[in-house]
Amino acid sequence: MLTVVIVIHLMIVIAMIAVVLLQKSEGGGLVSSSNAGFMTGRGTANVLTRTTAALAIGFFVTSLALSWLAGLGRHPASIINTGGGPATQQAPANSSQAPLSQSGHGVLDQLRGKGPVAPAPGGPQVPQSK
Repeated sequence: MLTVVIVIHLMIVIAMIAVVLLQKSEGGGLVSSSNAGFMTGRGTANVLTRTTAALAIGFFVTSLALSWLAGLGRHPASIINTGGGPATQQAPANSSQAPLSQSGHGVLDQLRGKGPVAPAPGGPQVPQSK
């Protein structure tokens, strides 16, 4: 079903490009400014305008159908932990210190000087004022 809608959508897109290129513009476009033939007068502008409007409606309908069909297989997932217990943070294997949530000291306490300040692991050190 999705493939059929994609093919119809592409056919509408190609037809809309062709119809827009056939319309008369200030610069001339693909249609010459001769006074004889099918592509002249108000009647042609009216037909091309209506055709463009119909193709635009078809384009929007197929775009909506494609987005709806693409979302059919997806099922919403909850971002809330429904496992029953509280989420715990695991410490990295090479770290000798406990994570902040288990040590009882938050980041603000560390910044205020109330908790243990952990050195940066292997990174550049900030010079201390004396």
